[in-house]
Amino acid sequence: MMHEHRYHGTPDRLRSPQRVALLEMDRVLDLSLAGLTVKTVLDVGTGTGLFAEAFAKQGIRVNGIDPNLAMIQAARNSVPPGWFQQASSEGLPFADGTFDLVFFGHVLHETDDPLQALKEARRVTRQRTAILEWPYQEDEEGPPLQERLQPETVQTLAQAAGFGAFARTTLKHMEFYRLGL
Repeated sequence: MMHEHRYHGTPDRLRSPQRVALLEMDRVLDLSLAGLTVKTVLDVGTGTGLFAEAFAKQGIRVNGIDPNLAMIQAARNSVPPGWFQQASSEGLPFADGTFDLVFFGHVLHETDDPLQALKEARRVTRQRTAILEWPYQEDEEGPPLQERLQPETVQTLAQAAGFGAFARTTLKHMEFYRLGL
């Protein structure tokens, strides 16, 4: 069944103070942007635009995609300077090399085809893809364990998608991956 792992909660839940506190947004932004000059970012599975908003505050031109139209509308309301459209991570509607950075915030585990999503990210990025994911452990927050990705799986997918560089950083509550060309 298509879309079985997609987020089915409400937009306001994505911005709940408890959830946002787990994200370590400043650290994630620093890790995503480290060593790069980033003028454009694609926020894949943008949801309400939480990370898109953070990138925009850094002076970066933000595009976001999400399969859920309600999320796109919420992102447009939260990030007026951003450009958001309904689309799937497995079929990005952008030309090759369009973005300096492609960002997945709690999205890769929700895609129907994570390998295809990473191949598309590799195709549209000029420099890097960054991925924030839930750790592979049972937890009250986030998806059930069977929907989470093991770090080894993310690395295998990244290599199969054509990324040459892979770095993993374990944060307090999350896993962060940086994929380079």
